[in-house]
Amino acid sequence: MNKTKIKEFFDEIAPCWDKDQNRNEEVIGFILEKSGVRNGVSVLDIASGTGVLFGDYLKLGATVTGIDISEEMLKIAKEKFPQVNLICDDAETFRFRNQYDVIMIYNAFPHFPNPEMLFENLAKALKKGGRLTVAHGMSEKELQKCHSGKAKNVSLPLPSKEKLREMMSLFCYVDVMISDEEKYIVSGFKK
Repeated sequence: MNKTKIKEFFDEIAPCWDKDQNRNEEVIGFILEKSGVRNGVSVLDIASGTGVLFGDYLKLGATVTGIDISEEMLKIAKEKFPQVNLICDDAETFRFRNQYDVIMIYNAFPHFPNPEMLFENLAKALKKGGRLTVAHGMSEKELQKCHSGKAKNVSLPLPSKEKLREMMSLFCYVDVMISDEEKYIVSGFKK
C-alpha cells in the first residue's frame, strides 16, 4: 500500500465521513470500557479522522490527542473539537513526545501498511500499565465487505484476533480478544 494514496483517499472522502458513519452506541460503550477509557486518563487516538470517538472520550473525562495522516479529516475534527490536540502525521513513524494511558486504533487498523512498525512505535508512546486497543465497530465479515469496494487499494485484510494478538504480544500482554457479529476488539496492557 502506498501512503500517499491512503492520504489522498481519506482527504477525498473527509467531507462525507461523518454522515457515512454507522454508530452502535452499545458497541462503542463496550469498546471504550474494555480499552480503559475513563475519567483522568490520557488517550491517543490513532488515525482519528474527523474525531468519531472524541466526544465519547471527552464525555468520560479523558484528555485526548488525535493523529491522522489526512489533513482534510483533521480540519473537520478541529472544527468540531477545538480542545483536542491534533497531529497531522504518520503514526507508524511519528516520534511522540508524550506517553499515554490509552492508545486506541478504532476502525482504522487495515489502513496501516506496516502493523509491526506501528505497534513498535506506539509501544514507546504507551505508559507502563497503559492499554493498546485495536477495535472495529463491526464484524470482521462486515469490515471485509466494506473494504472490498473503493477502499480495497488502501486496505489490508483484517487479521484474525489470534494473529493480531500474536503481533501485539511483542509489546503488550493481550487479555481481551473478541470477534463477533457486532465488533472486533483486541486489547492489551504494557508490562
